[in-house]
Amino acid sequence: MRWSQALIPTQKETPADAVAPSHKLLLRSGMVRQLGAGAYSYLPLGFRVLNKVIHIIREEMDAAGAQELLMPALQPVELWKESGRYETFGELLMQLEISGKQHMALGPTHEEVITDIARGLLRSYKQLPVTLYQIQTKFRDEPRPRFGILRTREFLMKDAYSFDLDVDQLNKSYDAMYEAYCRIFDRCGIPYVIVEAESGPIGGDSSHEFMVPSSTGEDSVIQCLACGYAANVEKAEIGDKPAGTQPDTSAPAYASVATPGKKTIDDVCKFLKVATNTSAKLLVYVADGNPVAALIRGDHEANEAKLRRAFGASSIAPAEPAVILKATGVPVGFLGPVGIKIPLVVDRAVAAMPTVVVGGNEVDIHFTGVVPGRDFALDKVTDLRNAGVGDPCPRCDGTFTVTQGIEIGHVFKLGTKYSKAMGANVNDEKGQEIPIIMGCYGIGVNRIVASAVEAGHDDNGITWPLAIAPYQVLIVPLSLTNEQVLATTEEIRAAVAGAGFDVLIDDRDQRPGFKFKDADLIGVPYRVVVGERGLKDGNIEVKWRTEAAARTIPAAGGAQAIVSELNAEVDRLKGEAEARKAKRAGSQRS
Repeated sequence: MRWSQALIPTQKETPADAVAPSHKLLLRSGMVRQLGAGAYSYLPLGFRVLNKVIHIIREEMDAAGAQELLMPALQPVELWKESGRYETFGELLMQLEISGKQHMALGPTHEEVITDIARGLLRSYKQLPVTLYQIQTKFRDEPRPRFGILRTREFLMKDAYSFDLDVDQLNKSYDAMYEAYCRIFDRCGIPYVIVEAESGPIGGDSSHEFMVPSSTGEDSVIQCLACGYAANVEKAEIGDKPAGTQPDTSAPAYASVATPGKKTIDDVCKFLKVATNTSAKLLVYVADGNPVAALIRGDHEANEAKLRRAFGASSIAPAEPAVILKATGVPVGFLGPVGIKIPLVVDRAVAAMPTVVVGGNEVDIHFTGVVPGRDFALDKVTDLRNAGVGDPCPRCDGTFTVTQGIEIGHVFKLGTKYSKAMGANVNDEKGQEIPIIMGCYGIGVNRIVASAVEAGHDDNGITWPLAIAPYQVLIVPLSLTNEQVLATTEEIRAAVAGAGFDVLIDDRDQRPGFKFKDADLIGVPYRVVVGERGLKDGNIEVKWRTEAAARTIPAAGGAQAIVSELNAEVDRLKGEAEARKAKRAGSQRS
């Protein structure tokens, strides 16, 4: 391709509303163009990147034994009601009424549709296992689309679904997809961390997220650098290490203190002139329809996923003030564990405190000097809070760090959540009808593109990974009339293209500096400059995008030398991917 014939509308100025580096650079490099809030067009360069990502995904999914299909984006709402997720998604579900007054939705995901296909076509255990996938446009009525193509209302996803007879089959299907994901992200050339994750509203009991570390990421990644343990904030376990303190059973009896109008932890602690980490807050939830209580240290945040597991509930949500008052007889702001009448679970950090400040279960009253285990029961003590920096690792003696990340992929073991709800059954070897066991595996295709930019850019522009760059080699002839320059340019183009690399020739009638700035902006990994002066000296100039300065190589045999450099880089990247695969094989997944 010649630049003069291509649509590459680069911009020198940063768009005023762009914040994330990927948003700024994808707009400035002419790869995307915004149509409206959360809706983007992919211009030719951006579409080339997107298609390269899709090609890698398709190759690896096919190699893993998955079969591609295509499901409609338009879905009957009745399917969502049948699965029980209609209320869960709420306003995120884009809904519309079509002719005949049919209530439809634009699919944010396809569990219901694929389960409907399975229940209609899968009848016998002999048809299992099977994994189906698609690459399809999704829709969510995202209330705050932002960061360019990272959070949009219309987006492209690869979603796959496995159907298995038993847990052993499911584990094999899950492992196949897990490894396929690793190969996909390795080939795309983006740094990623695999973290243990909560399944969330989609359902299931085991899952992993694939995260790209980024300061603009909206997810927190909890990591132990000592042993490699990693989890998202909803899932991260906190090690059960000795806290160094324990309840002071010899302490004097607790005191009742008037705290007029002081309802929040900060207000109470300021009023009493004590640190927030010496207090505890009692939180009331509704777990499967029943009020329950959790006691968390004042400076900690409750983790609802851990609370749900602690109470063995399928669903849990904060209780409304009226529900709290009815269940406890006490308004919000003065609740405490002493004499509490509803089921109580206590966080480990609170159970190890010598004494604690808590609500007095009476308006405008708090208790000081309350001793855990003496003044309120410690019948159920577990990890209930969000992990943070410095917390102990559950796998070793290390401590946690916290970084931000962008989720690019997620794998779930769904179990029978959808097959039971929607009647997707098969006959087993004994002829008995049983629900199919399912897995779900999603990749945000757009997010791979954005994450590659978030992870690879500098002050001058994008630094694309070689495999997904719109063009891998840029040739810049400094003269458009010199026959030797043009002949050398064509020789290099033919050799590089013949070796399987994509080539862009910047044949615009512009100054070299102007061309070089555009080259850095769009992020082509390898640049070749062919000029009259250089050829007179027998040289051409080459530069990897990430190199600080250009190098000269002999023009004679230069085309072959360039191909050798490119192939060596491909081999290096393959070697790194193999090393990561070997390291994974030596570790154990949960």
